[in-house]
Amino acid sequence: MNNIDKKRYILTISCADQAGIVAAVSGFLAENDGFIIESSQFGDFSTGKFFMRTDFETGDKMSGTAEITEKFTEIAEKFDMNFEVFNVEYKPRALIMVSKTSHCLNSILHRYSTGNLPIEIPAIASNHKDLEEMAKWHNIPFYHLPITPSTKAEQESALLKLVEELNIDVVVLARYMQILSDNLCKKLKGKAINIHHSFLPSFKGANPYKQAFNRGVKIIGATAHYVTGDLDEGPIIEQEVIRVDHTEKPDDLKLIGQDIESRVLSHALKLHIEHRVLLNGNKTVVFK
Repeated sequence: MNNIDKKRYILTISCADQAGIVAAVSGFLAENDGFIIESSQFGDFSTGKFFMRTDFETGDKMSGTAEITEKFTEIAEKFDMNFEVFNVEYKPRALIMVSKTSHCLNSILHRYSTGNLPIEIPAIASNHKDLEEMAKWHNIPFYHLPITPSTKAEQESALLKLVEELNIDVVVLARYMQILSDNLCKKLKGKAINIHHSFLPSFKGANPYKQAFNRGVKIIGATAHYVTGDLDEGPIIEQEVIRVDHTEKPDDLKLIGQDIESRVLSHALKLHIEHRVLLNGNKTVVFK
């Protein structure tokens, strides 16, 4: 098989844990001229579920997600699998949601512009205009979607319209400081990622870093998770912490926290677009 003929795909599966799954998947790929580049699997004893992610190349016998999906369906039905096939060359389309703070957006745009985050960003949307110039500098369309308690439903309808019209694959809440309705959370299940400091459930509301300073905290962190109707309690994708001490003032803690938030959100997005995150009820399996 010539290199020019090779095409690369990712297969993700989840099903009840049982014997023969790995053999069936590897056998299927071997029979169809597939070459496994990377494969990870995990059986969760607490739920009885099995998860697998396989990165592979194909030749003339099988190409295109539709053909692979059709051929693999027989095996999937045998094991009652949920599965998806992704073309590695496809760049997922991300809608970035922001409010006024720029650190998370700036981190994503830097990685995007340097090619370290292989996505397309057809739009940045916000309930404020503060970051419009940053979007323009990167030549990305900016959508101002102001919101008040009386216009929340209308604003969320406009957001969903953007998701549909722009064929959005993932919505990134890059410090978007609005609570999404239960209805919107359900429609974006598994495709919306949020970031927040890891003090929660402590230090809620305004000035969490000042609250943390007043309590003398010694660890600061951030959590990226999928959005659900349970505020800031969705399945966790990535977390990071760093130690601090009594010498840091509230503003120091805030800067440290923003740096962590930026890294964690960007890394969580990368894990998501590489299809390394599989939902496992209220938690996730993350193949790194």
